[in-house]
Amino acid sequence: MIEPVWRKSSRSGSGGAGGQECVEVADLGAGRGVRDSKAPDAGHLVLTPEAFAALVTAIKRESAT
Repeated sequence: MIEPVWRKSSRSGSGGAGGQECVEVADLGAGRGVRDSKAPDAGHLVLTPEAFAALVTAIKRESAT
């Protein structure tokens, strides 16, 4: 198994709690992993590519309001 490459958003330095609230994402092949950047060993969620795209769309829509 190949170790996933986790990455943060380029916007991770801004926002609430002094920029401390962010997640990391990784391409897991068949899905997308999402985890808390402050607790990377606590596990992660796996979303289908379609569910991940829907999540990103919802977040962008919510942040635009």
